[in-house]
Amino acid sequence: MDVKASLRYLRMAPRKVRLVLGLIRGLPAGEAEVRLRFVRKDAALPVLKLLKSAMANAEHNFKLEADKLYVKTATADGGPVLKRSRPRAMGRGVIIRKRTTHINLILSDEAPKAKVSKKKVAPKAVGQKSAKAKTVKAAKSQTTEQGANA
Repeated sequence: MDVKASLRYLRMAPRKVRLVLGLIRGLPAGEAEVRLRFVRKDAALPVLKLLKSAMANAEHNFKLEADKLYVKTATADGGPVLKRSRPRAMGRGVIIRKRTTHINLILSDEAPKAKVSKKKVAPKAVGQKSAKAKTVKAAKSQTTEQGANA
């Protein structure tokens, strides 16, 4: 079962929040909480509060155990941008964009599945060289023969 929690209008740039969310994606909720406590980023505190809120929602509303929860998805989307102006030289003004973030966190009681690589590569036989290596070797031998004939 999936448990959702969201934080809207966080006055922090989404790019900075995404760095922290990348650290906890796919982890067990308890381990993600410990990791967030020791991350030295300002975005870690609101993300930690959101994670605790999601865990409390799972326990209270859905009667799930906190030890069995995993961070299924964690996204940071851009919210509205506050525009401010700053005076610059020769009477100009520059717009300063103060970005906001909407964070969505989904916890699941099912363990995440391991990702399977879709790309299948045939194993190379021992001692067999690739076609590119053969052409490079042939080109080198031709240049040495031409140098010897001259």
